[in-house]
Amino acid sequence: MMKEDQTITVLKLNLQKEVTWQYAGKIRRKTKNEIVIEAYFDREDMSVQGIPLLKGDCFIETYYTDRWYNIFEIHARENGPLRGWYCNISYPARLVGSELSYVDLALDLIVFPNGQQIVIDENEFNTLPLSDDDRRQALDALAELKEHFSNKVGTDLSVER
Repeated sequence: MMKEDQTITVLKLNLQKEVTWQYAGKIRRKTKNEIVIEAYFDREDMSVQGIPLLKGDCFIETYYTDRWYNIFEIHARENGPLRGWYCNISYPARLVGSELSYVDLALDLIVFPNGQQIVIDENEFNTLPLSDDDRRQALDALAELKEHFSNKVGTDLSVER
């Protein structure tokens, strides 16, 4: 049974189920179909569509076992200001023991605090060898995310910290 504050390993997988990134996070909340963790960016500083991602930035990551995406809420360092959201289109997450994994489908949605949205990596997604059904599920997930954030513009979009 997973407990709050339990450390888990997050595994980002490609279509061949190979690990492309792994890191530790702490469970903040777990329900039947949702796992929320807190993790800290552990790569060298970079920028994605103008959102700085700096070593030590706090990510509040929400994974779903019944949805085709996950949502990373990005904050500057610990308890810092909100930088935005990075949403990965993926197969539903799997939690087995102390490992949380997801298969990334390349397609991403970036949402800025002002509500602006940018879809990235469409070309990479379009070249993936997916079934018609999986491709439709992924595109439906992107549409669901866009709608989710569009309906919340002007409100507090952040996860409770």
